[in-house]
Amino acid sequence: MGITQQVKFGNTGLKISPIIVGCMSYGSKDWHPWIIEDKNEVFKILKTAYDSGLRTFDTADGYSNGQSEILLGEFLKEYEIPRETVIIMTKVWAPVDSSLEGFQRTGPMNEDQKVHFANQQGLSRKHIIEACKNSVRRLGTYIDVYQIHRADQDTPMEETMRALNDVVQQGLTRYIGASSMLGTEFAEYQFIAEKNGWSKFVNMQDCYNLLYREEEREMIPYIKKHGIAQTPWSPLQRGLLSRPVEVSSYREDNDRVLKGRRLNQYEDFEIEIINRVEQVAVKKGITMAEVATAWLLSKGTFPILGLNSVQRVKEAIKALDVTLTEEECKYLEEPYRPKALIQ
Repeated sequence: MGITQQVKFGNTGLKISPIIVGCMSYGSKDWHPWIIEDKNEVFKILKTAYDSGLRTFDTADGYSNGQSEILLGEFLKEYEIPRETVIIMTKVWAPVDSSLEGFQRTGPMNEDQKVHFANQQGLSRKHIIEACKNSVRRLGTYIDVYQIHRADQDTPMEETMRALNDVVQQGLTRYIGASSMLGTEFAEYQFIAEKNGWSKFVNMQDCYNLLYREEEREMIPYIKKHGIAQTPWSPLQRGLLSRPVEVSSYREDNDRVLKGRRLNQYEDFEIEIINRVEQVAVKKGITMAEVATAWLLSKGTFPILGLNSVQRVKEAIKALDVTLTEEECKYLEEPYRPKALIQ
C-alpha cells in the first residue's frame, strides 16, 4: 500500500490528507477516562499515521485542558517532523487555564470558576488573541487552520471576525475555520468578513455521519456553493457506526454523553441504519468503520477520525480504497429520519 497523497482543501491552495487525524483522544484521563495519556502510545499512533500519509491533525485547546496540543507539539519535536510536511488544525472557544493544576471542566462551572474564567472562554477579541498565542506556545509552532469551536452568542460577530483576521495577519495562523453552528450563523460570519475584506472561513467542522444528516438541509448546500471544505467530526457517531447495536465499547460505558444510551434507547431507524452498515460491511468483507468512513468520503468530505490504536490507523487507510455503489449508498441512507440539531 503506497503513501496517501494529499488533496486540495476546499477553494484554498492548501493540500491536506483526505482523512484527518483527530487528537481529542490524546491527553489526560482526568478529562475523560477513555483518553490515552501514555505518551509513547500516542506517539506510536501518530507516527504510524504520519508515515502512512495522514499528516493533517485536528486538536483544540479545550481537549484535556491543553494537553492534546502539548502532546501533538511534543510528537513533532521528538521525531523532528519537518513542519512543512504537516497541517495543524486547532480550535478556540472553551475555557483553558494552565494555572489551575488538574483543572478539567466536564460539567457546569461553579460560581468561583464563572468569575475566574469570565474572559478565558468564548470568542471575544481578548480571548481569541490570547488563546491563539497560547495554542502556538503549546504546539511549539504556528497553526495552519484556526477554528472557532462554536458560535458565541455573547460576542458581536464583527468583534470575532476582526480578531480572527488579526491572528492571521500576525502570522499565528494561516487560515481560519469554524465548527458546529446554525447555517445562518455561519453565513452571517462569512458576510461580515467579506464586507470588511477580512479572512473568511475555509472549512466547516460539523457533526455529519449516517446517523446525523441534518447538515444536508442548509449547511452543506451553502458550503458547496462557496467552495468551503467540510471536515466532519464524529464520523462514526462516537463509535456507534463501528459495531453492531448489541455491542458496547469502553468509551460508550464511560463517556458522559453516551453512558446509559443502550439498544432500547435508540430510535428504530437508527438501529436499522447500524444494521445496514453491518450488512454492507459483511457483503464487502470489510469493517463497519470502513463502510461509514467510505460513505463520508463519497460525499467529498474530509472526515476527522479519532484513532486510538495503530490498527485503527490501518483501518482508516483501508477506507480510502473502498468504493460504495450508488445502490449501496441509497440503501444506507434510506432509513434516516429528521432529528434534533446538534450545535
